[in-house]
Amino acid sequence: MKPVISGMLLLLFGVTVPAFAQEEHHEESAKPAQHEEQAKPAAKQEQAKPQKQEQQAKPAKQEQQAKPEKQQQQAKPQKQEQQAKGQEQNQQKHTQQQVKDQQQQENKQQQQQAETQRNQEKSQQHQQQANGHAQQSQGQYARSGQKDRYGHEFNESRFGPNHHARFEENGGRYYNGRREYSYGSYWFYAGAYPAWFYQHDVYFILGADGLWYAVAYDDPSLIFQVNIE
Repeated sequence: MKPVISGMLLLLFGVTVPAFAQEEHHEESAKPAQHEEQAKPAAKQEQAKPQKQEQQAKPAKQEQQAKPEKQQQQAKPQKQEQQAKGQEQNQQKHTQQQVKDQQQQENKQQQQQAETQRNQEKSQQHQQQANGHAQQSQGQYARSGQKDRYGHEFNESRFGPNHHARFEENGGRYYNGRREYSYGSYWFYAGAYPAWFYQHDVYFILGADGLWYAVAYDDPSLIFQVNIE
């Protein structure tokens, strides 16, 4: 009986040991897989970190890229304001220069008018003096054959009341910057001609003072000195 029991125990022990060994082997085999499963989330987390960092970096990069555009947009009003100021300053300078030029032109015109008036006054004074001399010598003008100091001869056949003529303002000739009229084979001229000179018949005489005069034929009181060449 004992041998049978012993044999059964041995058989049972033999079966138990391989089963236990297989279970241990199964547990050992399962450990790497479990380690691998545990490692996967860590690896996934490691892979996710760069993506997260990249996503976090994108707003910063976008912000950096947006800064120059924002600075340019902020700089535009300042540039436009500077340009507007420059244009305004240029306009002010231009206006000031125009005012200055206009004032200078007005001053120049005033000076010219004043000078013209002075010349006219001098001419009137000279004319009045000449008229006085002419009235004194009228009726006492030279006789035929008398000459002026330059050798121009007075001849009643060519000069005096019997040889009056009408002269036009643009007639005669313009010579040496003056208007000259031919009469009695001579050229007569004056610095300025009175208006009546073109409105009346005129004749020329040599006065007792040796000067030549133009006289209105129908009004001998109208008289002024002329030159001869």
